[in-house]
Amino acid sequence: SYLPAAKEGDKRIIMLNGKSIGAVNRIPTGKEFRGNMAVGGRVAQTEITERESEICEYLAPKLIADGLYFVGIDVIGGYLTEVNVTSPTGIREIDLLDNVNLGKQVIEWIINKK
Repeated sequence: SYLPAAKEGDKRIIMLNGKSIGAVNRIPTGKEFRGNMAVGGRVAQTEITERESEICEYLAPKLIADGLYFVGIDVIGGYLTEVNVTSPTGIREIDLLDNVNLGKQVIEWIINKK
């Protein structure tokens, strides 16, 4: 169902080994109500709220238990709406907005996990 907070954007939070490592807000533009980049949403820098941190902390042990170490979760208005496990997008956008290198973090984690 539609969440009215979607007009303010949906937040993609990248998680690695149960910890949030970055986030980007995807804001709808034009007539499209979704903020997905694939449908023309624009991206904006954002912080992870206390509520979103709680969601990440709740999910972390479940994700790790299922072997899901690198995921992207979507949150709208404090509600978890999606867990992306095959190809979580948003890393390039977070890197550009926050001047970080999440890809390097992920690769280093994979190398050091062995």
